[in-house]
Amino acid sequence: MGVFDRYAPFVQDFIYAHEWESLRGIQVAAGEAIFDTDDHVLLCASTASGKTEAAFFPILSEFWESPPASVGALYIGPTKALINDQFYRLEELCEEADIPVWHWHGDVSSSHKAKLMKRPSGILQITPESLEALLMRRHAAVAKLFCDLRYIVIDEVHALLRQDRGGQCLCLIERLARIAGVRPRRIGLSATIGDPEAVGAFLATGTGRDCVIPRVDEPPRTWRISMEHFYNTDPQADESEFLTTRREVEADVLAVEAERTTSEGRGLSPRAVLQPEGRSCLSTEVTPAPPEAPTDPAPANADPGIGYIFEHTRGRKCLIFSNSREEAEEVCTTLRAYCEFNGEPDRFLIHHGNLSAAIRESAEEQMRDDASDVSIVATSTLELGVDIGRLERAFQIDAPFTVSSFLQRMGRTGRRERPPEMWFVMREDQPEPRTLLPETIPWKLLQGIALVQLYREERWVEPPRLDRLPYSLLCHQTLAILASEGELSPAQLASRVLTLTYFHRVSTDDFRELLRHLIRNDYVEQTEGGGLIVGLAGERVTNSYKFFAVFQENVEYTVRCDSTEIGTLCAPPPPGEKVAIAGHVWIVDEVDHERHLLYVTQVKGKVPAYFGEVAGDVNTHVLERMRRSLEEHAAYPYLMPHARARLRQARHVAEASRLTAGPLVCLGENEREQTMWCLLPWLGSYAFLALERLIKIKCADELGIKAFSSSRPYFITFVMKADERTFLSVVKDAAERLTDPMELLYPAEVPYFEKYDELVPESLIRKGFAEGVLDVEGMRARVAQWPLA
Repeated sequence: MGVFDRYAPFVQDFIYAHEWESLRGIQVAAGEAIFDTDDHVLLCASTASGKTEAAFFPILSEFWESPPASVGALYIGPTKALINDQFYRLEELCEEADIPVWHWHGDVSSSHKAKLMKRPSGILQITPESLEALLMRRHAAVAKLFCDLRYIVIDEVHALLRQDRGGQCLCLIERLARIAGVRPRRIGLSATIGDPEAVGAFLATGTGRDCVIPRVDEPPRTWRISMEHFYNTDPQADESEFLTTRREVEADVLAVEAERTTSEGRGLSPRAVLQPEGRSCLSTEVTPAPPEAPTDPAPANADPGIGYIFEHTRGRKCLIFSNSREEAEEVCTTLRAYCEFNGEPDRFLIHHGNLSAAIRESAEEQMRDDASDVSIVATSTLELGVDIGRLERAFQIDAPFTVSSFLQRMGRTGRRERPPEMWFVMREDQPEPRTLLPETIPWKLLQGIALVQLYREERWVEPPRLDRLPYSLLCHQTLAILASEGELSPAQLASRVLTLTYFHRVSTDDFRELLRHLIRNDYVEQTEGGGLIVGLAGERVTNSYKFFAVFQENVEYTVRCDSTEIGTLCAPPPPGEKVAIAGHVWIVDEVDHERHLLYVTQVKGKVPAYFGEVAGDVNTHVLERMRRSLEEHAAYPYLMPHARARLRQARHVAEASRLTAGPLVCLGENEREQTMWCLLPWLGSYAFLALERLIKIKCADELGIKAFSSSRPYFITFVMKADERTFLSVVKDAAERLTDPMELLYPAEVPYFEKYDELVPESLIRKGFAEGVLDVEGMRARVAQWPLA
């Protein structure tokens, strides 16, 4: 019997109603894995391949035949926007079968939640933060709500592997299963996973089950990519300086060749399907798309890069990705100003995490309207699988930090039978006359090329980091369990916490040290009988709604214009200053610091936004591919004229200065007759940071290093008395003699990174940073490769 024949009648009717000619490969593979095994399942397939339906068609078919006595499936999504979108999609599917679909997060009405509590059933969609709140605030009801829980579906599982949030999600799943006395199967969904075996093992950890990773035949796909470079002021990089023949290419069409595998994938341990050795994952055939004339002229003095976006979005529905909320606000405000200058209607929307739910949902609704040709400026909030309708292309301002992010953003377009299309817009300030050599290299352009080439050539995606020392999360879960369950003996608490598999690297001595610290500072209180409860200081922490989230947050101020809530921002300026939010400029009328309110009035103009930039983690493999792009003479056919010219300039500079020949480059003397040097280690962010500290702490005095300046993760500049050979010898020796990563911390340093680090003993914070954040082994391996000059 085929998978389709095993679906419930209402699922089959749904497929017929939508005129699907056949099931997709991922849906067949998922059906076989879910119907035929009792294992966990990790579904890896391209964006818009139907992964959500692939998971839920078999689940709903089982519920049709054997209705659960409680919530039967828990769907965990990383964002409220994705939860809302999937809520409407699943509701349509389940309506005829009378299988309720509930959702639960901060924007959901209390009446909707009350109905679920009264009649637990069907599918519950929730974010990790709301699940934490549910376990803490409604602990007594958890067993009733989930007594027959059979499946936990984790969407965009790669997004939940980042930092403590993925660990929290795994802890919550384990805690829920224990309280409710159930063993639900876990089903992970993702389009971009770098190491499926590791993620499958992570998904199955501590359950006694294997994880099936089905192998899927996907149809060939075509990608359209272009990458252009702009200086923020003219003149632009000129291709005529280098070209002898004119070869303009508007966009590169990359044909994606699917893996030729079967749908079987069961084994004793989670397995990834690797590309057969010697086969290219992407076809090397490149078919240029025809040139495209601007659809709308930008103002004469427009920012060249933003003007380029403006000129190629009119009459189209586009996504414009930015790497920060500040930049998203600036770009949207600028684009709207160009509309006003041209006397045309506003055709740009904005979407990011600091905006109110009403503004975000309104933007999503407008994008879903096929009759509306508007574009939306967004951060990673729209990187995930929210359906915002027919998207013709995505723009990416500068390079994202990871291949994973590039793939997610690329996959947002090309839906409804159109090829995915992304236009990179790389922006750079004009180098000044006395700019140092490494600052003349277009690092963002190189990074963008590296991200594309790594997937073209190797189908490589960043592997997850799953072996950290998460002391901040350990503290958070300790307080959460005490707040949820009430008084516990020290042994009971240790058993509840340390048996959570995410804390497998945490020793009993570490946990004992944490508990003693929490008791000393009144976050935990010891009763007369020797039990442990949340202390007075701990109650102030756990009683806040912000406790449910483990990702770092700044203090947010709600922005209001009259009675309308506009969004939130951090570190507001004083009255009389201007802010940019929701794509408009506002003047600050009043700041209420007690209630964290900001009252504003809309005005015209352009100002920086106030949010707080998110630092990116760039992998060593990306930096190594960036170096190759400087060394090789290969042409990348997706590069546009300015980008081609800028790359040729950079290659010429790199070759003339021997920038990639060795790790150290002499920059000459400064005005004080001191010799300046540049170190290019081509290391990822955390290995680069370890090298920085090794040099500053272990080598700087011996080498006479001063004026140390880091442009992480690209290069380091400094002045030095020693010569190149001495530098290499001293650094290599220091790396070899380094036995304890704790030696790379400064004496009084307490490197707070995570949200609850301030509640953790300083000794554990230092240990967690040295052994769980710094990539000391990666740094030592690179230094060991350096030849002595």
